[in-house]
Amino acid sequence: MLVVKKFGGTSVGNRDRIFNVANRCVEEYRRGNDVVVVLSAMGKYTDVLIEMAKEINENPPKREMDMLLTTGEQQSVALMAMAMASLGVPAVSLNAFQVAMHTTSVYSNARLKRIDAERIRAELEQRKIVIVTGFQGVNKYDDYTTLGRGGSDTTAVALAAALHADKCEIFTDVDGVYTADPRKVPTARKLDFVTYDEMLELATLGAGVLHNRSVELAKKYGVQLVVRSSLDMSEGTIVKGGHKMEKMIVSGVAADTDAARVAVIGLKDEPGVAFKLFNELAKKNINIDMILQSVGRHGTKDITFTCGDEAADEAEKIISEKMEFESIDVNKDVAKVSIVGAGMQSNAGVAAKMFEALYDANINIRMISTSEIRVTVLIDEKEAERAMNAIHDKFDLGDHR
Repeated sequence: MLVVKKFGGTSVGNRDRIFNVANRCVEEYRRGNDVVVVLSAMGKYTDVLIEMAKEINENPPKREMDMLLTTGEQQSVALMAMAMASLGVPAVSLNAFQVAMHTTSVYSNARLKRIDAERIRAELEQRKIVIVTGFQGVNKYDDYTTLGRGGSDTTAVALAAALHADKCEIFTDVDGVYTADPRKVPTARKLDFVTYDEMLELATLGAGVLHNRSVELAKKYGVQLVVRSSLDMSEGTIVKGGHKMEKMIVSGVAADTDAARVAVIGLKDEPGVAFKLFNELAKKNINIDMILQSVGRHGTKDITFTCGDEAADEAEKIISEKMEFESIDVNKDVAKVSIVGAGMQSNAGVAAKMFEALYDANINIRMISTSEIRVTVLIDEKEAERAMNAIHDKFDLGDHR
């Protein structure tokens, strides 16, 4: 059996944790399995490198930032190989160039194009544990690139797909996927199993356990994911395709406070206005989520949408320069709260039940967006945690089923 194991920065933050990870991987190896390990930089070392860069240049070139940041993972994998060698197990560390992991040329947010798996397979055939740098790749110019937020998860899933691994284990500081963030909802319960679609929605909506790009890859290539704790031996949560035998209507509640609402008032009520507005935003890679357009009146209409906090100011600037309108309003004190569940598409009244929970808690809804397995509402940011708990209780997600 071939297993890919990914460990985040907190899992390898110091000597003791490095040896904890090494022992877990060696245990898998001694069961006769092939083991590939993907690591992030130690602890908060990426943040340290960013601070070092800012001391030199407030706006460093993205190419040079990638050159700098990739050193963090190289330290992790080399130290891990040394730890495994001290335990009497042959291991080899490889960076993105040595694998090689080919990416696009978008520095700081590259996407994987293909992986040359020959080197890894050759090392595995020699019965070595292979330890690979996460978060990074190499572009057509032979420059290092980084994969953006959650990049190590993406590396692990991509390697599992390229190597046809039997499973890909993502080790984090939590022991699985919960019905809600247990730090904010005390009654949250760990799920034994979620579908790719549910996990993708939860990851996109701020659940934080897995990055959405890694879930997209896993779904595309049929990679079975297991989210587990690096600090204990709990079984974790399995993420895979298929359907649940006993469908929960709602699997989880997620909140995303990195949201802003932009309302453009008094646009011309004519064909092509919405296209022009969102096309101008797309040119600057501003991702739009919820969209609401009012009924036209007196030759004008209003369009309201949500985007990330950091993108809101740039969106306002672009709209002010490119569009004709009466006024624009940006509100960053909002949050998106969502329910997700594969069972929702075949059960009527789910949205109404969510809205009832918010009504009972006296929480006002500003916008609503739905899909087959998701209902999202926009509310005041200060109400996000209270809303999560109210919805979680309304659907009895803390109860054992």
